[in-house]
Amino acid sequence: MSHAEDNAGTRRDFLYFATAGTGAVVTGAAVWPLVNQMNASADVKAMSSIYVDISGVETGTQLTVKWRGKPVFIRRRTQDEIDAARAVDLGELIDQTAENANKPGADASDENRALDEAGEWLVMIGVCTHLGCVPIGNGSGDFGGWFCPCHGSHYDTSGRIRKGPAPRNLDIPVAQFTDESTILLG
Repeated sequence: MSHAEDNAGTRRDFLYFATAGTGAVVTGAAVWPLVNQMNASADVKAMSSIYVDISGVETGTQLTVKWRGKPVFIRRRTQDEIDAARAVDLGELIDQTAENANKPGADASDENRALDEAGEWLVMIGVCTHLGCVPIGNGSGDFGGWFCPCHGSHYDTSGRIRKGPAPRNLDIPVAQFTDESTILLG
């Protein structure tokens, strides 16, 4: 093999690699705008978390806010409501899981569903898990919690399904206190 043939093979390899590299860059430049347009817009990102002022919520009352297009119930429970929720035998519950509680992997006990250790604050997505209706609160239903009049689902004072067609407890969103009068949702 002559020296000229070695150089021809090297030049040919260089042209293959240069063409492939250029093709990859051009393909990436064409595809990136298509992928990037699937990212959430700024207004959607801004609504992914909200701060809620709870300073005006009295014991025994509920505040309903809209978050991600759904109602969120923020209830400041009375001691009687807390005691009633904590007295429930977990074996009586239709949904005993805590996959949607504040402490995933735990059971559906009230302690795992309440936002604070004392159990005074309960934050739940206010959408019935049966067909997506909005339950009525403030001590409604057979268990003193929430009642969905559309199909008859009864939730207790911890938002756990106790009677009716709903398959799951009311969902618990990601929430935390940022200070004593503000809750961050999301």
